[in-house]
Amino acid sequence: MQPQKELITETALLEMANGIIKRHEDFIHGMRADAVEQKGDILVFKGEFFLAEDGTPTGKTMAVFNMFKLLAQQLSGKYQLS
Repeated sequence: MQPQKELITETALLEMANGIIKRHEDFIHGMRADAVEQKGDILVFKGEFFLAEDGTPTGKTMAVFNMFKLLAQQLSGKYQLS
C-alpha cells in the first residue's frame, strides 16, 4: 500500500522546489521552476531551458532537464497538487 501524499498548493510546491534548486551543487544562475502540473502520479516542473535563439539545446539545457527530473523524483512520491 502506498503512503498518503500530502496535498500542497502550486505556490508552496514551487517555493520548495526553487529552494532545492538553489541549494543544489549543479545550480546555474537563472535556473528556476516557474510552473508545475500533476500528470497522474508525477509532478512535472517547467521553467527556462536556456535554449539557443533558434530553439536548439545549449550546454545548460541538459542541466535544467536533469534538475527538473530530480525534483519530480524527490517530490512526486510525497506531494500532490491540491
